[in-house]
Amino acid sequence: MNTLILGALIAVYMLFIGYLGYRGFRRTKNSGDYLLAGRSAHPFVMAMSYGAAFISTSALVGFGGIAGQFGMGLMWLVFMNIAIGIVVAFIFFGRRTRCMGLALDAHTFPEFMGNRFDSRGLKVFLALVIFLFMPLYSSVVLIGGARFLEEVMQIDYGWALGVFAAVVAVYVVFGGLKGVMYVDAMMGTIMIVGMVSLLVMCYWKLGGVVSAHQALTDMAPLVAERLPQEAQLGHVGWTAMPRFNSIWWWTLVSSLMLGVGIGALAQPQLAVRFMTVQSSRELNRAVLIGSVFILLTVGSAYMVGALSNVFFYYTDRGIAEGIGGKLAIEAAGGNPDLIIPLFIREALPPVILYIFSLTLLSAAMSTLSSLFHVTGSAIGHDLFRNLAGVRRDSTLITRLGVVFGIVVSVILGVVLPPGIIARGTAIFFGVCAAAFLPAYWAALYWRGATRAGVWASMATGVGASLFGLFFLHRKESAALGVCELLFGRTELISSFPWPYVDTFVYSLPLSLAVLFVVSCFTRPLPKEHLKRCFKSVQS
Repeated sequence: MNTLILGALIAVYMLFIGYLGYRGFRRTKNSGDYLLAGRSAHPFVMAMSYGAAFISTSALVGFGGIAGQFGMGLMWLVFMNIAIGIVVAFIFFGRRTRCMGLALDAHTFPEFMGNRFDSRGLKVFLALVIFLFMPLYSSVVLIGGARFLEEVMQIDYGWALGVFAAVVAVYVVFGGLKGVMYVDAMMGTIMIVGMVSLLVMCYWKLGGVVSAHQALTDMAPLVAERLPQEAQLGHVGWTAMPRFNSIWWWTLVSSLMLGVGIGALAQPQLAVRFMTVQSSRELNRAVLIGSVFILLTVGSAYMVGALSNVFFYYTDRGIAEGIGGKLAIEAAGGNPDLIIPLFIREALPPVILYIFSLTLLSAAMSTLSSLFHVTGSAIGHDLFRNLAGVRRDSTLITRLGVVFGIVVSVILGVVLPPGIIARGTAIFFGVCAAAFLPAYWAALYWRGATRAGVWASMATGVGASLFGLFFLHRKESAALGVCELLFGRTELISSFPWPYVDTFVYSLPLSLAVLFVVSCFTRPLPKEHLKRCFKSVQS
């Protein structure tokens, strides 16, 4: 690979991003433009921005690496992303969010929820949750982009982390959501081209679709031979689901398929996209665009991740010789985050490598820009603007909030351990679903939901998730050490499968149950307020 050519290509790419950010800056006149792109986004721009914000390097690099380690069972997550994250989100959540958000004059997710339940405290609480937890997700996305630059361009990880964050900061701070969505649309298009090119070249490199999949299927006996620990986890081959009721089966189903698949419905950075279009017709048009985007991007990443085992095992010796090399996880030194970057560096011709370099940069930058924008709006619009005597337009403070979120994410990107990308994403999505999803659903569909019920539901969702992470789910509880310090054991319940069941599995039902029970025994919201909220979705 010629790093000079790649560097020049990236420089042109950055200049174009700068132009789009400047265009967004010129069209940003007030806080409504900065926060919601003036509620006039084109359906293509909205769908591509939603998809690009949804799919990041955590999906392409982190989850692609997990597919390389455990196989194509992860393709079920693609189905969940499309069925839940796009179809259900746009049709059942998006339309009502847009209508009610306009009626309630809401510009952010915390403001939408606070206005819907007539609670300033709720708005501030949600903003604090975003302010405290969003940098975790931002950091794992940032790590994915920096690891890619480190592996492919052979540059220092610290420098990659800092430069990456600085470039994103420029167009988010100045361009607002208009700048973010313009850039996202361009990046989403690049992601589709890059991922399809990657998949085509992968099959070409491995001798075609049939031979590649057959070779991967035939490698199943190598799991027990080369990866005995993973075989014990339930790994039975790269073209099969894990063994039912095994450790990896519970991880795949509870953390990845359910936690990430359903958790997409409660992402603040995605929910706000629904309020950027003029009518529900734009949302209808965006469903197909978003579904195709998900299929071609993450579907390609997971397929390539699994098939990379064929390349690494037979590389330089030829499939015909049948002489084994390394499995993907072995080639990556045990770190699944490096499987995809290593594969594209070793397997792809320079032209495709350059395209894919821009693809991963786009995936990371598009999601980061959305996360930083939401963090800044939570600080500036939802927290600072609620202080007494503050002017209504708080765009400057929002921009400073973006900078703060970026700095915290960079710090976390330095201190977090290797292999954190996929797990960090799953934790964030699961906590958001448990904390926000029941209340968000009730805001859109249930007139009987009370302010006290929503408060209790969110407190239960956050509390149950944190309790599970500290005391029940072994991977986190053992690493955090609190349970062992207090009780002398890594988790409170050691009976299988509880140490491997994701916190999402019990925290979401608990949150939903508490919402119903508390709402049935507490004072409902005034009828006039409910009439104003639901009038827009009935007309």
